[in-house]
Order: sequence, then structure tokens, then C-alpha cells
Amino acid sequence: MSQSKNAIENYLDMLNKDKISQEFKSLQDDICQQLETADGASFHEDKWERSGGGGGRTRIIQGKHIEKGGVNFSAVEGELPDKILKALNVEKSNFFATGVSIVLHSQNPFVPIIHMNVRYFEMDNGTWWFGGGIDLTPHYINPEEAAFFHQSLKNTCDKHHEDYYPKFKQWADDYFFIRHRKETRGIGGIFFDRLSGNDGFTKEDRFDFVMDVGNTFCPIYLELLKNNMDKPFSEKNKDWQYLRRGRYVEFNLVWDKGTKFGLDTDGRTESILMSLPSTANWVYNHKVVPNSHEEYTLNHLKKGIDWISYIE
Repeated sequence: MSQSKNAIENYLDMLNKDKISQEFKSLQDDICQQLETADGASFHEDKWERSGGGGGRTRIIQGKHIEKGGVNFSAVEGELPDKILKALNVEKSNFFATGVSIVLHSQNPFVPIIHMNVRYFEMDNGTWWFGGGIDLTPHYINPEEAAFFHQSLKNTCDKHHEDYYPKFKQWADDYFFIRHRKETRGIGGIFFDRLSGNDGFTKEDRFDFVMDVGNTFCPIYLELLKNNMDKPFSEKNKDWQYLRRGRYVEFNLVWDKGTKFGLDTDGRTESILMSLPSTANWVYNHKVVPNSHEEYTLNHLKKGIDWISYIE
């Protein structure tokens, strides 16, 4: 075998940005196929290019059970804007960022909103890191389903490090917090960022964990969808769903760093805002009925709940 052929094969075996990007594209394909099978509807795809470099594939589904869902893949590159340089506290540099981002809004109010993101970022100075997570926003909190959700995430985390779940759960509680409402967006999950080659971890270690998180998404969501998609619901339930969606919108537009990063780097606006639901409401000074399921949900939008063992 020639030296040049050896060099090519060694390059292809390396965990570089091209391989990571390709694996994320495959993850998008797999998740979309599973969601189409579960819902019976098909995704509409928009391929797009970013003027500063790179592009992506935005896929939107509007089906029988998923009212509006987006599964995005992107791989963008170019010069980091000054605003991002300041936020990251780094010197002028070119960047590459790739990832998969998912938000699903259901028809049935008893099916929760779910969000998943896995991403990789690097700069031409050699700096790199992974980020991501999964979090759940039920319109109506069900403690048994909350326990199932968090146990599933813990099982994935424990395969890689015993400290991952408690650390990343706390991170999610703190991150997915609507400060101006003083309530969590939902029941949390896991959130992590800037996982690099420190504390004895290699790039391969971090990548394997991130891909396991991505592959945990469908088993979790499809179980929650199956259990709730055919439940009867009332107009009152839909009204409450629209109010909770309003809170979701508030977080994404006011506090979410991913939304801000996408807009600040001249990303595709339609793809960045695919996380917003088709319909949401804001009712002035809304009050819930005492001792209702709605009040129960509001009372449990708090940080620090151990959902795995929390059964009243």
C-alpha cells in the first residue's frame, strides 16, 4: 500500500470535524425515519447554505400526532463575529460548528414538548468542545413519566461516568430556568457544554457520550408519545397547552444561548426559530384553579427535584 493511500485511510479513521459532521447527519436521518414511522407523516426538507460558510438541512414534520416538529442538521464555518468572541472570551479566530437540534410540539396536550441538541465546536487555534442535552417540558407533569425520563438519561450517563448525570441534571435545572417567571421551563433533563479533552477524557470519549445521548432520544420520546397520543382531552386542556407553549417561547427568545448564537452568526432564521410552536397564548395575569392538575404542574416547576425517586 502506498504512503499516500495510508495517509488517506489514517485521515478517514481520525475523529475530525468531517467525521463528526457525517455522524450527526446520519443521526438526523435515523431520528427522522423513526419519527415518520411513529406519526405516519413525512418530513419536509429545506437544504440551505450560509453566506459566511457552510449550511444545513432543516426538516419539518406536521403530522397526526406531532403538530409541529423540527429536526435540524447544520455544519457552519467562518470568522467568529466580535460579539461571539467577547462572549467566549477568545481571540480572533475562524470557527466550525456542527450539530443536530430537535424540538417537537404535539397535538395532544398530554404529550410533552421535547428538546434535544448535540453539537461540536472548534476553532482554528486548536480549541474544541462538545455540548448538548435532552430536556422535557410537559404541559401536565406526570411523576411516573418524569421518573422514566430521568432514569433513561441517567442510564446513558452512567455508561460513561458516574458524575455525568448529577452534574448535567443540575446544569439543566439551572439553564432551563425562566428567570423572569421564577420557574423552570419543564422538568429539566441533562445539559452540558464545553466538554473538551480535560479531566482524562479524550475527544473520542466525549464524542461517544454525545452520540449515546443522541441515540437515547427516540426510545424516550416514542414511549411518551405512544402512552399519551390517543388520550382524550378537552378545550380546557388545549388552552393550558397553549399557555405552557407561551412560556416555552419566552425562554427560547429571551434566554436561550443557542438561539442567540445562531442569530449572531447569521444563521438561517427559519431554521433557528423552528423551535417555536404553531400556536401559543399569553393570557394576562392567568390564575390556575386550586387543587387542579394545572396547579400541580406549576408547583413542580422547580429546580432540584429528584424525579427518579419522586413519587407522592
